[in-house]
Amino acid sequence: MTQQADVVVIGGGQSGLAAGFHLRRLGVDFVILDARSTPGGAWQHTWDSLRLFSPAAFSSLPGRLMPPQEGATYPDARHVVDYLADYEKRYELPVHHGAEVQAVHRDGPFLHIEADTGTWRAHAVVSATGTWSRPFLPAVPGRTAFAGTQLHTVDYRNPQDLAGQRVIVVGGGNSGAQIAADLTGHAHVTWATQRPPRFLPDDVDGRVLFDVATARRRALDAGRADTGGVASLGDIVAVPPVREARDAGLLTASTMFTRLTTSGAEWADGARVEADAVIWCTGFRPALSHLAPLGLRGARGRIPTIGTRALQEPRLHLLGYGDWTGPASATLIGVGRPARDAARAVAELLRS
Repeated sequence: MTQQADVVVIGGGQSGLAAGFHLRRLGVDFVILDARSTPGGAWQHTWDSLRLFSPAAFSSLPGRLMPPQEGATYPDARHVVDYLADYEKRYELPVHHGAEVQAVHRDGPFLHIEADTGTWRAHAVVSATGTWSRPFLPAVPGRTAFAGTQLHTVDYRNPQDLAGQRVIVVGGGNSGAQIAADLTGHAHVTWATQRPPRFLPDDVDGRVLFDVATARRRALDAGRADTGGVASLGDIVAVPPVREARDAGLLTASTMFTRLTTSGAEWADGARVEADAVIWCTGFRPALSHLAPLGLRGARGRIPTIGTRALQEPRLHLLGYGDWTGPASATLIGVGRPARDAARAVAELLRS
C-alpha cells in the first residue's frame, strides 16, 4: 500500500535532519527515509582517526549545540554520530531507517517515491543523500592491472590494517593528507598529488572556512567580484595529526604517477615505486541516481538549481551536496541555512 506525506525527505544524515528540524517548526507533515539502519549518516563509516575541522560549538545543526567532547578540541566521528542520534531523538524526527529510495517519479500533482520498504506519495521531496555512497575513482592507466589492494577513502579504517606495507595514497585534499599522516609510522607511504599540496594557515579551521564560503556566496548573489572562496586559501586544513606529520617532515608529496603497473606505479620520468596497496582519496560525486527518472541531470552530475530548488522541478529541493546547494552546505554548521530556506519554500508550495 502506498503511504502519503506532504513532504518526503530522502536521507537521514546531517542534511536530512536539519531539513526535518525546520519542517517540524513550520508544522509540515513529513517523513525522512534513510537507507542506513541506524542514526548517524555517513559519519558511521569514516576512518577511525577522523576529526572535525572545527570545535563542537561550531559544528552544530540548527537548534542544538553539539556538546564538547571530553579531552578533545576537535570532536571525532563517533562523537558526531552520538550527536546526530541524540538530535534525531530530541526533536522526535520521523526517520524511517533501513528505507533506501530507489526512484522518484512524477505522478500528476504528486511525486511518487519508491523505497525498498514500500512506496510513498508526496507533494514535495527534499533530497539529502549526500555523496559518500558515490566514491569517485579516476581513469588511471593500469588501474585494473594492479595486483595489490585498492581502497577508496570510504574503505579505509586504520593504519593497523596496512602495517608494514608499501602504500601509495592518491589525492591532495584533506582526506589524502589525513590518511597519509595516519599511516606514517605504520606503513611505507608514497603520497601522490596532481599539484603540490596547499596547506591552509595553521590557525584556519572550519569556522574560517564557513565564513569565507558564506562571504563568497553573498558577493556572487550581490553581483560583486568572485572572492575565490575557500579554494583561494588552500586545500588542506592543518588539523593536529596533519600538522605534526608535516612539521616532522613525514608528509611530503610526489607528483602524480602516469600509470599503475601490476606491482606499483610509474612516473613520466621513468621512476617506479613498488606498492602493496593504493588508497584513492579522489573525492565523490552527488548520489542522485534515485532522481534519474525525473530527467533533470545537468553538467558534472549535478541538477541545475536556484538555491536549493531544482530549476525544472519546483517540487524538488536538493540539500547538502556542496556549495551548489548553498554555501558550505555539505558541512554540519553550513547546512542549517539552506535547510531553513528549503523548508520555507516547501511550506509555501504546500500553501499555494
